Amino acid sequence: MTRRRDEAGSALVEFSWLAIILLVPLIWVVLSVFEVQRGAFATSAAARAAGRAYALAPDDATGEQRARAVVQQVLADQGTPGQRATVQISCEAPGGNCHVGTSVITVRVDSGVDLPFFPAILGRGAASFSLDASHTVPIGQYVESAPAP
Repeated sequence: MTRRRDEAGSALVEFSWLAIILLVPLIWVVLSVFEVQRGAFATSAAARAAGRAYALAPDDATGEQRARAVVQQVLADQGTPGQRATVQISCEAPGGNCHVGTSVITVRVDSGVDLPFFPAILGRGAASFSLDASHTVPIGQYVESAPAP
């Protein structure tokens, strides 16, 4: 005589395991998307602020120092203080001076964010997502220029 196995309560156990198996990756994906979006906002804001800081500086050397400092400050203000960033400044200007009328200053910020809770697999380090933003600041034609040294 064979006895039937009682399966009462097994649906709850199966549902619990299935929920854990499906929800954990879903939560990780959502957290990763939020982290990348926060980094993208921070990078965009850093590029805009760096362009303005460079354009408002009295000369090119001071502008470059201010732009680099502003990028780090904006990234820290946006909640990503450890976010790595490189700043590239280019200028289309008559006479090589970026702070005269009709100059166009372009600032590009390249950065990246590490995805949360992602272990270093096979010694490659943490998974990261590259981000970049650029901002162009035109200097008006009728701008008071600094006196020539």
